[in-house]
Amino acid sequence: MTQPTTPFPRFHLALPVIDLDQTLSFYTDIMGCPQGRRDDRWVDLDFFGHQLVLHQVAPEDHPAMATNQVDDHAVPAGHFGPILEWDQFDVLANRFKEHNVDFVIEPYLRFEGKRGEQATMFVCDPSKNYLEFKAFRDINMLFATDLTLD
Repeated sequence: MTQPTTPFPRFHLALPVIDLDQTLSFYTDIMGCPQGRRDDRWVDLDFFGHQLVLHQVAPEDHPAMATNQVDDHAVPAGHFGPILEWDQFDVLANRFKEHNVDFVIEPYLRFEGKRGEQATMFVCDPSKNYLEFKAFRDINMLFATDLTLD
């Protein structure tokens, strides 16, 4: 049994997956998420201190993904992911590269040189669930509305 890795309230997300074993391998082997309980059609994961539950569904029951334009990128409208420490972001990006994970959106900086500067990247798991990973240069800017420099 793993212990929660964050000191603040954790979220629970149930995620539909088409191939449970292949998707589980992506989260455990590539991303390093510890596995919790498991049944024939679902498995719990420690997703950066949060509970992620992979639920197997039939391919025709998996939702389709729409996109929105953000910074000249087609960002999947349905996505999720953790906000990492700045150095953790690069470590994970390198893990994805080492495991030949295709980026939906390559790692890049948003709001570069501004107060809300953040690194972001998107990947897709084997069941076509989209994940965004972020890291803020200054975590206090997480909900900032004014991004201009002082």
